Amino acid sequence: MIVLWTDGLLFLLVLMIFSLGFYLRGKEHLRRPLEKIKSSRAGMVALVVLVFFIIIGLMDSIHFKQANDKTNEVISLLDYWATPIRKHQEKSYSAPFAAYLYSKELIRAEDGTQKWTYSRLEYGGGHLKDPKKEKTQDFAKKATLGFAKGVGLFGFVLILFWLFRKQQNRLFFQSKTSKAIWLTIFILVSGSYTLIELSAWYHVLGTDKVGEDVFYQTVKSIRTGLVIGSLTTLIMLPLAIVFGILAGFFRGWVDDVIQYIYTTLNSIPSVLLIAASILMVQVYMANNADQFTNLVVRADMRLFFLCLILGVTSWTGLCRLLRAETLKLREMEYVQAAQALGVRRRIILIRHILPNVMHIVLISVVLDFSSLVLAEAVLSYINIGVDPTTYSWGNMINGARLEMAREPIVWWSLLASFLFMFSLVLAANIFADTVRDAFDPRRANNV
Repeated sequence: MIVLWTDGLLFLLVLMIFSLGFYLRGKEHLRRPLEKIKSSRAGMVALVVLVFFIIIGLMDSIHFKQANDKTNEVISLLDYWATPIRKHQEKSYSAPFAAYLYSKELIRAEDGTQKWTYSRLEYGGGHLKDPKKEKTQDFAKKATLGFAKGVGLFGFVLILFWLFRKQQNRLFFQSKTSKAIWLTIFILVSGSYTLIELSAWYHVLGTDKVGEDVFYQTVKSIRTGLVIGSLTTLIMLPLAIVFGILAGFFRGWVDDVIQYIYTTLNSIPSVLLIAASILMVQVYMANNADQFTNLVVRADMRLFFLCLILGVTSWTGLCRLLRAETLKLREMEYVQAAQALGVRRRIILIRHILPNVMHIVLISVVLDFSSLVLAEAVLSYINIGVDPTTYSWGNMINGARLEMAREPIVWWSLLASFLFMFSLVLAANIFADTVRDAFDPRRANNV
């Protein structure tokens, strides 16, 4: 098993989230906002979609080398599971569910004559003798089989959940929110199995210029979006929390120094700073090629440094919010009383200030996640984002520029990356709105 930098940090973040949830589960002051989140149908549906994306991203974050593979290739658990799709590479472009190439080429027939026509795909619909007559019926058969498998798995999980829940909690199935949650799970599971079954026989989202499956590329890009959104947050949070609280609580020269730091940092164009940092990483890897002999390791190092520089340039906004909130909290009666009784400042910061600014931290983190996912797409589009060998929606959009200019237009790469990115960002934004409404003190009466 091989642990990359982003793999370790991603699983560390998941462990921290579970630990924080376990620690906060009995806190009385969090009961009202958490109950409000649980009662929101839109918020819980969005959370289910986010968890679905996270599971795919975590599967793609378990890397290893196959024992009998002579190429010494580093693959993930998702790659191993999707081996048929990964290795079913065609000559060039093909449209979704097509059985022929997208462009005509010169083909030599068995009698020696040459004909300008569309070539058959090697894997997409390759099992069909006459695609024009058989494809519709075969497509319906494969889709029905995949849907049936998804329904069977969903039914099995539903029965287990019903049996293992306590009798008094079975009312969970009767609420409108729970019905929406189970309906979303049903759609995700049955739809995924349908696509999985079809992808074994067809290229469900077509192929790109080099004949690689676009559906495989799009699913692989989920991990990149999650890494950018989550690890950048993990890097920026300590800076924003520590500097924001210290500036607001101590004021004086401490406040002046911290304000000078984030004001100076904000005066530097972030795009130029990111471009310079990525260039430094590339120079370092070129000068130390013996440390980066694997393409996966090189791409992961660039992705890690991209998260690092985005985190360094993204903490200033949250820092300002926390500074302003701490300036207000330090004048509250309970903080003044703690200072008068001689309580150490460290204890006051940990027990009185930090818990009362966590709602701002939580709201900002969820809101910033979607903007960071979009930032990766923009940075990759201008070639200062992730490594070109890394699967990402930004690289797919960047590659689609030339595809949209050709005749006929190759539209499926752009559409696939847009739909997946749109789904993740929309789910994150809806869940962020739910969290904001639940934790905003001004909305406390709207329960």
